[in-house]
Amino acid sequence: MKIVIAGAGSIGCYCGALLADAGHDITLLGRARILDPIREKGLTVTDFSGLRRHVNAESLTLSESPECLSEAELVIVTVKAAATAEVAGEIARFAPASAPVLSWQNGMENARVLRAALPDHDVRAGMVPFNVVPPEHACFHRATSGEIVIQSGPGGLGQTLSSAELPVIESDQIEAVQWGKLVINLNNALNALSGLTLKEQLMDRKWRGLMADQMAEALTVLRAAGYPVASTTPLPAWMTPHILRLPTSLFSRIAARMLTIDPSARTSMAYDLMAGRVTEIDSLQGEIIRLGTQNGCPTPICEKVRALIEGTPDQSLMPDQIRP
Repeated sequence: MKIVIAGAGSIGCYCGALLADAGHDITLLGRARILDPIREKGLTVTDFSGLRRHVNAESLTLSESPECLSEAELVIVTVKAAATAEVAGEIARFAPASAPVLSWQNGMENARVLRAALPDHDVRAGMVPFNVVPPEHACFHRATSGEIVIQSGPGGLGQTLSSAELPVIESDQIEAVQWGKLVINLNNALNALSGLTLKEQLMDRKWRGLMADQMAEALTVLRAAGYPVASTTPLPAWMTPHILRLPTSLFSRIAARMLTIDPSARTSMAYDLMAGRVTEIDSLQGEIIRLGTQNGCPTPICEKVRALIEGTPDQSLMPDQIRP
């Protein structure tokens, strides 16, 4: 397929490279600071299991202009939430109505924003479970495991996009899957504030205790709101906080599959804070806080975490400094 990745950041470049390697005609729509190094060196992707693929620049279309959307047979949106409305307007202006639009973004609002702006398009939500980091220019490293999930629909898109290196499955319960991912992603902010790698954080019982309490807070809110939650890990969503609170020796045995991560991995929000970029805190903790207010559920942990991220965050805090 002729696929335009609208938002050539870490997720967009990683997925775009593997889709190109699988034979698709890929256009990366993004900013010059990302695309210029790819023009010079090509695009390299790696992962925690030893995967390494290099795609020559000549095998990709690299564009800073949304006019490239006019050739799309499929659009995959991978911009941060704050840029979704702008990208939706560009898709509405340039992309054929026949081109489906997939949202491979964090948070719950992005697909809704896209649908509102694109009533003539087949717009589907999606969930990307893994973390991708940029160790150097034109190189993107997948640091955690998981399969991409997209909303079920016509055309067999999941099967068309799926490959051995980039499995894509369809689900008719995509909102429950998205809520499950959001609950897990609440740790993005905690990891950013900790200054630790994900593995270091998960092997520290005090940090796991805070992670568990924040997850339990969110699950209580979602239960009150009547939203089902599908787990994005091998553990049921309701069980995860209990597992996190176990002693480290027991946790590391039971949750071994949760620890399938690169030892150097940090969350995307940690990299955003280090680079001084806008974070997605409002699409994560902010979403739980809004639902909690609507349903009469207190959200003290999420509120404290959001306040810390939106302030001048110290990226070497301890769990007790974050608890309300």
